[in-house]
Amino acid sequence: MNTDIAKIEDSLKDLISKNEDAIKGFEKASENSKEVGIKSYFEKKVVERMQFLKELRASAPELDLGRVEIDGSGAGTLHRTWMDVKAFFAEDNDDAMLEEVVRGDKAAILDYDKALAETMMPHRLKEIIRAQKERLQNDLETTEILENHR
Repeated sequence: MNTDIAKIEDSLKDLISKNEDAIKGFEKASENSKEVGIKSYFEKKVVERMQFLKELRASAPELDLGRVEIDGSGAGTLHRTWMDVKAFFAEDNDDAMLEEVVRGDKAAILDYDKALAETMMPHRLKEIIRAQKERLQNDLETTEILENHR
């Protein structure tokens, strides 16, 4: 396989894995939250990230982007365990979960920046990645507002 194609494939696989982790993380955040509005917000983010996965997979059907099942990574599993621990000891689970979501979204934006920096990435893929990154940035602002007004 051409090394440029392999780099593109690896970048997309990384974004797919990060979104799988985000889906599982938002499910965990919803599970640990008490307030109905916060739970609903996290559930909407699960749906959004599932759409991200569909878009990424459909963007390059000729590449091997892995299995369709949402597995997540070992690091993601560790982070979700941390979310449970934090929720157990936190006085306010909703604040604790919002804090973790802000942290996760900031990391996701960095991952998207890394993919966008890939010089050999085709324009159509960059447009999809750029649009998803913009939605992540909007989500981050919303989550920070929710966190700061509690």
